[in-house]
Amino acid sequence: MREHTLDVVAPAKWGEGLVSVAEGEPIVVDVRLESVHEGILATGEAETEYTGVCGRCLRDIAETLKVEFQELFAYPGEEATDFEVQDDHVDLETPVRDAIVLSLPFQPVCEPDCPGLDPVTGERLTGSTGSEPVAPIDPRWAALQDYTQDHDDDAPRPVPGS
Repeated sequence: MREHTLDVVAPAKWGEGLVSVAEGEPIVVDVRLESVHEGILATGEAETEYTGVCGRCLRDIAETLKVEFQELFAYPGEEATDFEVQDDHVDLETPVRDAIVLSLPFQPVCEPDCPGLDPVTGERLTGSTGSEPVAPIDPRWAALQDYTQDHDDDAPRPVPGS
């Protein structure tokens, strides 16, 4: 068994959509390589940073991402495998890239309770002000807006039995 810490950079942009790991972004890989009967078992963690935009308010975001991976690199033989040992070496790029890309959030947010954008103005909404937003009133119902229960208290009421 051997353990290694590798400092590498992303050879290309990893990920599509709202966030991705940029080309040249540093990646720290801690890996343990174990000799097993079928080949070499690579187990480890990779840590990097992804950048992009919030899915609600389109603000720029940058977050740290830490992923775990494990892959068996088989010795060359008659059976077809996804990964093989080549000249006593293993290429970790594909398992690390797959683990990172699959861990990228599909709908990233700048903060868990991001309010998003105002649908009318397109401006970023601020935090809660403690009151509910006033919905626009349909002009056909605008006359009823002045009606309240308070006006009903002053009105004369019929007396039962008269």
